[in-house]
Amino acid sequence: MKNYKLKINGNDYNVDINEVEGQEVKLSVNGANYVVTVDKEIKQQKKPVVSTPRPQATAPAAAPKASSAAAAGAKVTTPLPGTILDVYVNVGDAVKAGQTVVLLEAMKMENNIEADTAGTVKEVKVRKGDSVLEGDVLVVIG
Repeated sequence: MKNYKLKINGNDYNVDINEVEGQEVKLSVNGANYVVTVDKEIKQQKKPVVSTPRPQATAPAAAPKASSAAAAGAKVTTPLPGTILDVYVNVGDAVKAGQTVVLLEAMKMENNIEADTAGTVKEVKVRKGDSVLEGDVLVVIG
């Protein structure tokens, strides 16, 4: 269920989207239930799982990543689509594994994106205010 707070013509509305099936949306506005038909079918997106990318980037995957890091650099990617709120590193900065390099807002939450490996920042591919998709490269560490 998604919740939205809307202001329309100066009036506040609390909208909960309860269910989406094709062109039919079941929702409640300030507690009153409605069934709304939209002009196009709404395709539901799979909910991203925040915890899935982290385990893959640590234990077993760390060894292959380190060997490829020498050639192309370790890439810090985003686990979720969102907006960049802040970038904490610059090209040439030394970073430690686990150090926060970017602050990402995703699903109305702030997420610290951390370096998986230690090294020197070779590239910063985003800046404050950028919109990113899941899997986009944020920083390259060599």
